[in-house]
Amino acid sequence: MNNFGFLRTAAVCPDVVPGDVEKNTKEICSKIEELKKEVVQLAVFPELCITGYTCGDLFGQTNLLEAASSALTEILSHTSGTAVFVGLPLRGINGALYNVAALLCNKESVYIFPKKYVPNYGEFYEKRWFTPWNGEENLFEYETASLVKINTKSGFTGAVVSAEICEDAWVPLSPSVFSALNGANVIVNLSAGNEVLGKADYRRNLISINSAKSLCGYIYANAGEGESTQDLVFSGHSFIYEYGTLLSERKPFEKDKKYIISDLDIERLNNFRARQETFSQSGEAKQAALFNQPSEIKEITVAENKLNELYRKIDGHPFVPCIYEDRQKRAEEITAMQSMALVKRLRHTGIKKVVVGISGGLDSTLALLVCCKAFDIFGLDRSGITGITMPGFGTTDRTYENAKALVKNCGAVLEEISIKEAAALHLKDLNHPLDLYDVTYENAQARERTQVLFDWANMHGALLIGTGDLSELALGWCTYNGDHMSNYAVNVSVPKTLVRYLVEYFADIVFKENKVLVEVLKDIIDTPVSPELLPPDKNGNISQKTENSIGSYILHDFFLYNCVRNGFSPSKIFFLAKHAVKQGTLENFSGEVIKETLKTFYKRFFSQQFKRSCIPDGVKVGSVSLSPRGDWRMPSDAAVSLWLKEAEAL
Repeated sequence: MNNFGFLRTAAVCPDVVPGDVEKNTKEICSKIEELKKEVVQLAVFPELCITGYTCGDLFGQTNLLEAASSALTEILSHTSGTAVFVGLPLRGINGALYNVAALLCNKESVYIFPKKYVPNYGEFYEKRWFTPWNGEENLFEYETASLVKINTKSGFTGAVVSAEICEDAWVPLSPSVFSALNGANVIVNLSAGNEVLGKADYRRNLISINSAKSLCGYIYANAGEGESTQDLVFSGHSFIYEYGTLLSERKPFEKDKKYIISDLDIERLNNFRARQETFSQSGEAKQAALFNQPSEIKEITVAENKLNELYRKIDGHPFVPCIYEDRQKRAEEITAMQSMALVKRLRHTGIKKVVVGISGGLDSTLALLVCCKAFDIFGLDRSGITGITMPGFGTTDRTYENAKALVKNCGAVLEEISIKEAAALHLKDLNHPLDLYDVTYENAQARERTQVLFDWANMHGALLIGTGDLSELALGWCTYNGDHMSNYAVNVSVPKTLVRYLVEYFADIVFKENKVLVEVLKDIIDTPVSPELLPPDKNGNISQKTENSIGSYILHDFFLYNCVRNGFSPSKIFFLAKHAVKQGTLENFSGEVIKETLKTFYKRFFSQQFKRSCIPDGVKVGSVSLSPRGDWRMPSDAAVSLWLKEAEAL
């Protein structure tokens, strides 16, 4: 059974009555049984949930403590196949009382994680009852633990869990930092944090940052409304984070939701840790971690998860935010990076002119718009920007007119240099028929355009701005020593699915007062993606549509992100794509289309590396980049067989 590295987890907010151990235990057991039906493998309950957090001086009562300890046996009997964290007060053999998290699993295993940082300020006065744990072992009738590996019958899930309790997460150097450095990739927090104005946002930010810097999943289960409101109010605010991203949340005072469930992607976390070698690089930190985590790693076994449904959203458009306002914010950030990078290049070279080849398509449009923004920032007149349209054998009236209108309405200088005669002469020199529409026919035009642009730049002392995007580089959908060459490439790390939204940003925000330009930009956005290297159809429309040849860029960008950013295998990417379709976050592609496009992706991604090995300078704007000088170093002759074999077997 391939679980693709997912671990199903839950944060639970049970109805608790302070001091009523019997009622609380029944509630906990009832929730465990409900979660087992959802094949939850790891469930986390709040701090001191067996007794209630707000018992006060009742924690000094022997019968309450004995009842809480005895409750573990009843709860343990319900843990077949599920690992469960519950909170309770527990006496050590030294007579001191500790606030602990107990990990129960498979009706037999009990491991104790005592609270290290016991608050005694503001509304908290836990030291009145509890002793901070200083790492002493053999204090309890049960084993203490620092790290626990989670297995299934088929093997290790990849998950290593550790626990902290409420205040432990709020101190400058949390116990979870040491746990993570020692290998924990899942941190749980049993909490009883009361609600005050602004605390919910602070709590989210705190746990988000903790999970991000420790490259881990973080399950935070908080005490809810059943606790006493004599002086405080508890909201049950709980959440599950993964590497800084919120996967699921029970909002403060949410009545109808007693637990939240999500699938942590352990493989993704481990891949990030392997890539980010500075995570465990510090020798001093590692020594401190070893000192603070003396216990050996324990092991437990949980049920298999068949993953018929995923309790997390799979983002079908990982490069493109689904909310309009978020897209506009991202567009503002990206175009600012592109523009400032170009400004730096202009300042360094002392060049005050740029030239862009304008096709009437999305990529060259974005490059021109970025040039306009850079010139505005630099204080240069846009007359220093020249857009050259170079009609060829496949140029349609639509793109030709849009290209001219775009340049004119941007305030740039328009030039037109037809390549038809030069390309035809070149093909004639090669004894190549003009009606043979092969790769030579196409590339002769692409290289002619690049030659025109470089030579024009030399004549006028200008910088040639490249227009190709990240997706084209990934697939090698560019002509070697043709349109993949330039002096500086501003779109080099912008994926195709995002380009149209960056152009949309310019239309909706930057140039919204220029009605004619906005109309042109909207039509360019609606134009099919095409290199226009083959003649138009009989109606004068684009006949060569890129996605008819290589498949949807939506799928290719999904594959690119999960292959390069997450390091996933073809089978896992296929699995995620199908779930994204099922969840409605990805267009309704059939399984066969996904599979065939995935095979195309791997074939082209491997075979076209030689083009990426010599791409020009260009700014990185996102987490995925294929620059051979930065993020992606791959031999041009690497074999695709391992990946392709797996993709073909889907």
